[in-house]
Amino acid sequence: MNTKRITSLQEQLEEVNQAITRVLAGGQSYRIGNRTLTRANLSDLLRMRDDLMGQLSLAQSTGLLDHTAVAIFEGR
Repeated sequence: MNTKRITSLQEQLEEVNQAITRVLAGGQSYRIGNRTLTRANLSDLLRMRDDLMGQLSLAQSTGLLDHTAVAIFEGR
């Protein structure tokens, strides 16, 4: 497990989450005087967030039984 990479991914994920919050709270674009500013596209930010979460999950993975579920079927 590379702690430097995990820290970097966590920081990037935090920045993307903050950008998502700004878009949701303040809208996609806004105007200051005669200038119009447009934030990043929300769907792109959500895709980036999902990708970073996947990378972070892989980086933190031990490889042994990760993402494993057990089902018990009784009463047959």
